Amino acid sequence: MTAPTGQTVADFLGAGNDPALVALAGQHVTVVTAMCRAYVRGNGFDGAEPAADLAAVITAAAARLVANPEQIDTQAGSTSVRGGFRGWSLAELFVLDAYRGRAS
Repeated sequence: MTAPTGQTVADFLGAGNDPALVALAGQHVTVVTAMCRAYVRGNGFDGAEPAADLAAVITAAAARLVANPEQIDTQAGSTSVRGGFRGWSLAELFVLDAYRGRAS
């Protein structure tokens, strides 16, 4: 799998034809990729290309970040949106921890 892009994340969200969302997602992919690379200490990356499962983590985490770019808790009627990206999900950590080198 190639490195996720803004288009990848926008497609994942079902809005791949929205140029503004693609651009926003592209900015978030850069940030999430850097956090992912730091978390796994570079393991699972071949240059700029993450392994397929890491690319899936980057896509999913960037999609959460794009869904609430302000990162502010909001409530509209009975719908409540928490602050968006608050770290890796449990499923993402399962993948990330397989690549993370542990200190001994």
